[in-house]
Amino acid sequence: MTPEPASHTPVVAEQTLRERLDSRYRGPLMSFFGRRLRDREQARDLTQEAFFRIIRASGSQTIEHSDAFVFQVAANLLRDHARRQARGSDGVALPCSAASIDELLQAVAEERTPERELLGCDTLAHVLRSLDELGERTRDIFVLFRLENMKQRDIANLYGISVSTVEKHVMRATLHLALRHSRP
Repeated sequence: MTPEPASHTPVVAEQTLRERLDSRYRGPLMSFFGRRLRDREQARDLTQEAFFRIIRASGSQTIEHSDAFVFQVAANLLRDHARRQARGSDGVALPCSAASIDELLQAVAEERTPERELLGCDTLAHVLRSLDELGERTRDIFVLFRLENMKQRDIANLYGISVSTVEKHVMRATLHLALRHSRP
């Protein structure tokens, strides 16, 4: 068997990377995009675009935390998609009276007091510090499950662990946050 010419090596490496990405991340990415877009075709398109960007990035840089990188690419794609939709959409204009606008502005102003803003920032900072106290895997699994609404089965497949192990990570993080939140 003759070795392949050197010019075909990147193509083979790209094909192998594409297959690995597809087998490991297609389900979780489709779920990630599907929950947010409620459009399977859009989710499929964004998943393919994520794969394209990851393959392109892998040629120019070393990716150390692949799971985090993949979902950062996905989050960026989702933001880009939302911006394009906002710019290109023909929003429906509904008639609105001056009184209803004033009422809405008053309601928003009442809810956004400086005290509430400060309390919200303090609470968020406290939660973020608490999450940083967790191990990286526990924190990442908790974020995927609670904030990204990813199914435990998909998380288990992503990390190559059992569903019960995912449940234990989520419980550990939840208990840690509950205990940290109960302290002054």
